[in-house]
This record gives sequence, C-alpha cells and structure tokens, in this order.
Amino acid sequence: MSPTAEVAALFLRLGFTAFGGPAAHIAIMHDEVVKRRKWLTDEEFLDLLGATNLIPGPNSTEMAIHIGFRRAGWLGLIAGGVCFIAPAMLIVLGLSWLYTRYGTTPQIEWLLYGVKPVVIAIIAQALWTLGNKALKNRLLMVLGITVFVLYFLRVNEILLLVAGGLVFMLMKNIRRIGNMHPLILLPISGLTLPQLATTFSLPVLFLTLLKIGSVLYGSGYVLLAFLRNDFVLRLGWLTDQQLIDAIAIGQVTPGPVFTTATFIGYLLGGTSGALLATLGIFLPSFIFVAISNPLIPRIRNSTWFGSLLDGVNAASLGLMGAVTVQLASASLIDVFTIAIAILALLLLFRYKVNSTWLIAGGAAAGYFISSIR
Repeated sequence: MSPTAEVAALFLRLGFTAFGGPAAHIAIMHDEVVKRRKWLTDEEFLDLLGATNLIPGPNSTEMAIHIGFRRAGWLGLIAGGVCFIAPAMLIVLGLSWLYTRYGTTPQIEWLLYGVKPVVIAIIAQALWTLGNKALKNRLLMVLGITVFVLYFLRVNEILLLVAGGLVFMLMKNIRRIGNMHPLILLPISGLTLPQLATTFSLPVLFLTLLKIGSVLYGSGYVLLAFLRNDFVLRLGWLTDQQLIDAIAIGQVTPGPVFTTATFIGYLLGGTSGALLATLGIFLPSFIFVAISNPLIPRIRNSTWFGSLLDGVNAASLGLMGAVTVQLASASLIDVFTIAIAILALLLLFRYKVNSTWLIAGGAAAGYFISSIR
C-alpha cells in the first residue's frame, strides 16, 4: 500500500469512528501514528500539535492534514484532511435530511453514554505519554500546571498558548536578545464580507464560512459565538434553536465538530449549500497547514523558536488536561460510566487495544446498559 493510500485508509476510519471532540481525536491520532504505525516520534507529534494550536481552524482536522503531509507529501496533505472530513460530512448530511423531514435530531444518548468514558481514557493515556515528552524540565512542568489552573480562572485559551510560548522562550534565551533572528511563523488573515444580506445566497454562505474558518480559534463554544453573530444576528438566516441543533449535530457525530457547517449549509441551501459550507469552513485549514508545515523543522532548529514551540507544547498539554477534567465531569456520571473508563484505561495501558475497538465496545456497552434500565 502506498503512503497516500495508508493515510487515506487511516483517516477514513477515524472519520467514521473518532468521537469526543478535538482532544479525543488528537489522542486517537497519537495512538495510531506514533504508537502503532511509528510514522512520527512523540517529539515530532508534539511539534505538529504546537504548530496546529498557533493557527486558526479546527485543531484535529489540521493535525490530520499535517500528518498526511508528513507521511505522503502533497497528496497526503489532501488525503488526510479530506478523508477525515468526508465521513463526518456524509453522516451530518444524512442527519440533516432527517432533521428537515421530521423536525428533530435522532435520539442517540445511549451511544454517547458508553463512548464518552472511553474517550476520557484515550485522552488520559495520550496526556500521560505526551506529558513525559513535552514536560522535559521543571520549568515546563510549572508552565503546564499554571496554564491548567488559569484555564479554570477563565483566562483566554489563545492568550495562554501565546503567553506560555513567549514566557518560556524569553526565560530560555534572555541572554541572546541582541542576536534574535526574526522568523515569520504564521500568516493569519481575515476576509472582508459583502454587505448585509437579507435573502439567502450561496456565495455569501461560502464567504461567511470561509471567513470563520480563517480566523476562528478555540473550542466549539467559540464556533457557536461566531455562527450566531453571522447567521442569526447579522444575516437572519437561522433561528437560535436551529443553531443549537446544528452545534448538537456537530458534537454527537464522529469526526470534526466543524461539520456543524455542513448542517447549516443543508438547512439553508440543500446539498449544494452543504457542500459549499463544508468547503468554506475547512479550506483555510489546508492553506494554513501547507504554509506552516515546511517551517516547523526550521522553527525546531532555531534556538529562539524551538524554545517557543516547547512552551506552546507545554501550554497545549495544560489546556488539554483542563478540557479533559471538564469532559470527565460530564461523562463519568455513575458507577457504570466510571467502570467503563477504568476498563478502557486497563485495556489501553496493559493490552494496547486499538482505540477504535474500544470506542465500538463503549457504544455496545452504552446500548446494553440503556436497554436494561
């Protein structure tokens, strides 16, 4: 099998089975490409993760694009991203059809009930492994813990990432300030949109989501704010209830949460709208990764920017740990979910069971427990 085919096969499978949001997706990718396939080392994976956190867009999708590029070049870049996005997009298209036909989203609480505890175990394993590599000294450990605490004090996520990188860079290189060589790391751009639209237009739909994909940092809650500002308040094309349903669909389906855009596009413009919306919100990620990926080795080899990346990596793991605590509090809700999580941890650490099988087992356990209640 060619490297491109390997990339396509892996990310097609993950697109159908990777539940739990960006932190879980990144943990699953680490298990697949570092521990199982040896495509990357832990250090290389961490550098990609750090670079991903510094550019706008959906982190887990950008990691898929980065990994594809590293494994199979330009074809791998396209295959990794498209194959991770496409399954989720197709699932969301089907749910969108059901929603427009019946007016509600399917009830699949049993699925999430069993899958979420498994996701917590997968993230915990990735945090343990990556933490041993990223937190290489006491200063980085303190930095990661500080970011973890500040996240719960509601300090902005992007500020924490940037500040973490800059603080560590300065502390490691304070004596070299006079010899600093500038390096442009990331081009971040926005788009000027047309005037306020009162009637639906496919070009405006595309450009609006292209703009959001170009500038959005942060979690699904940030995505909710952007979508509400544009589609509910500015354009008036959606109601708040439709937007909440769109976000819910993105959260409960596997693959990237940004497929919320597919649902919105279908509601507004049918299949054409769904495809254009999906293209609009994900296209910037391919461009940003294509620009930034070749720079990562230069950044790592630079005394200044290598330490910046170390700081960002430590801050990223602090944020990932904080998000995991939040997810765990919402997922481990009774003795059954706690037992599922503990069993998943045992199977991961002791028997190295593939995360896809664990997710399937969690779904089966959720269905069984729900059926006997």
